[in-house]
Amino acid sequence: MMILVGIGGALGAASRYLAGVWIARKTRSTFPYSTFYINIAGSFLLGIIIGLKLNQDISEWSWLLLGVGFCGAFTTFSTFGYEVIQLMITHQTRRAFVYIVATTAISIISSYIGIQVLI
Repeated sequence: MMILVGIGGALGAASRYLAGVWIARKTRSTFPYSTFYINIAGSFLLGIIIGLKLNQDISEWSWLLLGVGFCGAFTTFSTFGYEVIQLMITHQTRRAFVYIVATTAISIISSYIGIQVLI
């Protein structure tokens, strides 16, 4: 089972890196849009996977690979925390506050919408 989490995690981390590079090229901003968009998309995807699990439409191994492994590595709380601190250190307190509130609220709403898609 741990191998499935590891495989999913490796794919999620690689996907996160590639998506982050692509988003950073498109946005070119001091606001951390890459992590913001990735966490929202990952929360939505996790919501869908949770919906599938609640409906018993996916197996336990699929949950471990996709939900725990892929989504766990694709989304990132540590980078989010680091970026908040960087905004605060550079005296962008308002931007940091907006980032905290928007990321938290929209990610939770995205997860909820993802679950509701399948329930």
